[in-house]
Amino acid sequence: MSSAATQTVIKDQEPAQHGLKKHSDGGWGLVPVQTRSERFRSVEVADFPAVTGREAVWRNTPVGRIQPLTAGELDGSPYEIAYESTEGVEVSWIDTDDARIGSAGLPEERASANAWGASRKALLVRITGEVDGEFTLTRSTLGTTPRAGHIVIDAAPMSSATVVLRSLGEAQLSENVEIIVGEAAQLTFVSDQEWHDDAVHLASHFAILEKDAKLKHVVVSLGGSIVRVNPSTHLVGAGSDTEMLGVYFADAGQHLEQQVYVFHDAPHSRSRVTYKGALQGEGAHTVWIGDVLIGQKAVGTDSYEQNRNLVLSEGTRADSVPNLEIETGDILGAGHASATGRFDDEQLFYLQSRGITEDEARRLVVRGFLTDVVQKIGAPALQAHLNAAIEAELADASSRA
Repeated sequence: MSSAATQTVIKDQEPAQHGLKKHSDGGWGLVPVQTRSERFRSVEVADFPAVTGREAVWRNTPVGRIQPLTAGELDGSPYEIAYESTEGVEVSWIDTDDARIGSAGLPEERASANAWGASRKALLVRITGEVDGEFTLTRSTLGTTPRAGHIVIDAAPMSSATVVLRSLGEAQLSENVEIIVGEAAQLTFVSDQEWHDDAVHLASHFAILEKDAKLKHVVVSLGGSIVRVNPSTHLVGAGSDTEMLGVYFADAGQHLEQQVYVFHDAPHSRSRVTYKGALQGEGAHTVWIGDVLIGQKAVGTDSYEQNRNLVLSEGTRADSVPNLEIETGDILGAGHASATGRFDDEQLFYLQSRGITEDEARRLVVRGFLTDVVQKIGAPALQAHLNAAIEAELADASSRA
């Protein structure tokens, strides 16, 4: 795609020696990757080995069910997307050699690289001023053809907006989303997955924050058969701030995955990561991996990440792995937490003692557990929509139980 991105990749690569080629996940195979920032990156799908499920980034994913997106040809043409014209927001399809392509990040795995190379155009959402309310883009007609997508959200310095990307209907989609937050800009970006039950969606999000920029990044995964959204945030500007939120509900046979990465690369930056999920039904599987890297330059960093999972029935599986790397001792604070558990019997007993049925009591507990994250978004209309979507998901799961 972008010539600038390709030049970066070529510079990072090393030539083959004695018939050996540098491996994509561990140098020459002698020394493994020592820190999160050293992972191999390339826009060329051929630079990544075939996905087998033995790779670290794919070991929790049902790779056989996503092969068309990791190994097959993808339709990278522009697709139909609906939105209302809003002052302060410009939407257009741009060429893939645009200078902004690749400025927020580059692919670290095969599905992302496959989508990168296949995309013929990128959807640009340019925020130029202070935008009132929520700007929503809705896609619902992608169909079952394996597709590639590329989206760039570019928030100009001093701008502010809430951008919602809502996904509905059928899909077989692999995409990259780049988020550029200019100096002192404030952006809330919500990726809302309410796909059809058979949809497969793989996404890599790359965000870069300049000086005093603030990003609230939200992932909501309710629908779809396999949904894998991996957001990365690079704090390159002093005083930059990110809050990364996630809420998900997995029912029978559904696989929902999030691999979150925060790289503190500037002084006095701040991050908060909070993901919460619930699981119900045979074969429901969720994966959350949280990586936080505090670099040598990131003095005065304040960081905390947590993941909470609520198990509602037998036959489910929740994988949760928080990781923290610190390369400087001069920080304000850093920590992580993870917990997975069943219902609190005392809560259920209390509600039932007040005349509430067991099914309704369970729904109240789950609703309160998940909407705690939704309330942090700070967008009333969107929060009301998501609360209704969660309620519908709970009702549907109860009817199947």
